[in-house]
Amino acid sequence: MRGCYVGKDIRSLITGSLRGELLRDEPLARHTSLKVGGPADIFAIPADLDDLRLLMGSIAAAGVAYLVIGGGCNLLVRDGGIRGVAISMRNLRRLEELPGNRVRSQAGVTTGEFVRFAGERSLAGMEFLIGIPGTVGGALSVNAGAHGEAIMDRLETLDFLSGKEIVVKGCQELSFGYRHLDLAPGEIIVQATFRLDRRSGTEIESRIEDFLAHRRTTQRVSYPSAGSFFKNPEGMQAWRLIDEAGLRGHRIGGAQVSEVHTNFLVNRGGATAQDFLELAAMIKERVRSWSGIELEEEVRIVGED
Repeated sequence: MRGCYVGKDIRSLITGSLRGELLRDEPLARHTSLKVGGPADIFAIPADLDDLRLLMGSIAAAGVAYLVIGGGCNLLVRDGGIRGVAISMRNLRRLEELPGNRVRSQAGVTTGEFVRFAGERSLAGMEFLIGIPGTVGGALSVNAGAHGEAIMDRLETLDFLSGKEIVVKGCQELSFGYRHLDLAPGEIIVQATFRLDRRSGTEIESRIEDFLAHRRTTQRVSYPSAGSFFKNPEGMQAWRLIDEAGLRGHRIGGAQVSEVHTNFLVNRGGATAQDFLELAAMIKERVRSWSGIELEEEVRIVGED
């Protein structure tokens, strides 16, 4: 969260000429893949990039706290919700092909949309993202990846909104690594350009189908989840550590360690954020006792208890 909640009528402070939606006391369980999370004082959905710039100017002027939400797929919001403004990027959906085997994508484009768009133009290199839920902006914020590849490997430039100004940085100017990208306070990812490879449509489609088949076999968990809950320790697999600690299928309230993929924590119905927090804490303690390894959450945990 950035800024400071000032305890006023937030909606009246930031409405102005905003063309998008402003929802009051909006349950974030409706906007996260885990289907848990308390309300945001205001849930803002800017109409486009210009609208986002107006919104951020109003938020800064009002001194209101805010949190940017991508697809809500790598996020656990506590049951007390979010004070201030939660900002959805869902309307930033522009995709375009550029010369030199490049694709430019706004932050709200889903990873699946990006892969399909590139594939239809015989542009390859991002097929590993297929089946990973969420948006391009969200994937960049955690350097999402699979099968030894990561989204930052293909990045050429990244566009941030800083205040009301757009700042463009080349990949070499950024600090990133396994499942993280360092962002300065107040920087919001709005757009990125990727350099891809020219391949045949048949080859690209084959890779897509291989990745989807792997996910269907190993990760079809059937219940709401946030994907991989814990990062893989160096040289190890978190799911294997959890499984070896005897936690497959373990349940607290409505939250359960998936019986299909033990690094997925799933909502079996009626789960609360607290159920997931208690289950995660128990997993970390059990794995530490069993193997001496300290697991670290990959899921971002935000909000108030």
